[in-house]
Amino acid sequence: MKTYGLIGYRLSHSFSKKYFTEKFQREGIQDCIYENFPLDTIQEFSALLRSDANLRGFNVTIPYKQEIIPFLNELDPAAKEIGAVNVIRVMDDGKLIGYNSDYYGFKNSLEEFISKNTDHKALVLGTGGAAKAVVTALRDLGIPYKYVSRTKGENILSYDELNAKLMAKYSIIINTSPLGMYPDVDSFPAIPYEYLTDKHYLYDLVYNPEETVFMKKGRERGAHVMNGLPMLIGQAEKAWEIWNS
Repeated sequence: MKTYGLIGYRLSHSFSKKYFTEKFQREGIQDCIYENFPLDTIQEFSALLRSDANLRGFNVTIPYKQEIIPFLNELDPAAKEIGAVNVIRVMDDGKLIGYNSDYYGFKNSLEEFISKNTDHKALVLGTGGAAKAVVTALRDLGIPYKYVSRTKGENILSYDELNAKLMAKYSIIINTSPLGMYPDVDSFPAIPYEYLTDKHYLYDLVYNPEETVFMKKGRERGAHVMNGLPMLIGQAEKAWEIWNS
């Protein structure tokens, strides 16, 4: 029996366990199981590796996407550039290779979401770990971008700077912050929604609730909107592809 699992801190709920358990049942995969492996510290990872000879791969969630890197033997180029790992493949010889499937999940879902015949530019709301995978994908797609944060900086706009002219210039707006995520469902990024049009594409990495206030406000102005579920499914399927390549 091959064992896969999610490592993180106090995993009270897990998209990954539910997704892969249902996938194995749906596709008749009987030789694999998926478990949650909550770790109080990343140092517990070594003991976890020794505990089961059938471990074949892991998903990694907060707060260990960067802390896990010193435990790995090799990094995929995208994971190296992003500086974060959310998938580990355990090779037959015990070698551990780190990947970032968030990058692939976002990149593929964005390509399907936006119009192909437009020279897009993107605003990336937030500068945290999720934003790093997003901007790496944007660079690889040739889409110019600017970060937006509460504080202005190099290549970073402040929310106060977003005016009609800037909003018209940037057709893609990606929320990488946790604003609007359950249970804080009434919060939303402070962009000037009145300048949105049907030429805008709002992509919220939040997937719970299904429609955030950010998306609702965009939809009311005619903008195209999407939540983070396609990215989440995409990164899970990419993880499965990595483990079985």
